[in-house]
Amino acid sequence: QVQLVESGGGLVQAGGSLRLSCAASGLTFSRYVMGWFRQAPGKEREFVTHIGSSGRVTRYADSVKGRFTISRDNAKNTMFLEMNSLKPEDTAVYYCAARRDGVTGYDHWGQGTQVTVSS
Repeated sequence: QVQLVESGGGLVQAGGSLRLSCAASGLTFSRYVMGWFRQAPGKEREFVTHIGSSGRVTRYADSVKGRFTISRDNAKNTMFLEMNSLKPEDTAVYYCAARRDGVTGYDHWGQGTQVTVSS
């Protein structure tokens, strides 16, 4: 049974930083592309960033480029999201997700962690 468990969310002031983690189990982590998505109140879930199975390839939404950094540790089955220069508009529930390399859709999702940025 695949499990993705996010942690590290919380309340932070604008301009601050947070580091999210996503611990994966029940899958061969190194064969999966991992992504972060977020959903703000009243809005649809949106893509934030993803990282290739080896960690060499990353992609970011324009809204977070230069502020967020995704990384992974395949030896520990864990993915990270370093978030700097946070803005109130970054407030959302952040979800980690996994998809098999070469497959389009994400088929495993975590339960989400709340990030709240106060102005």
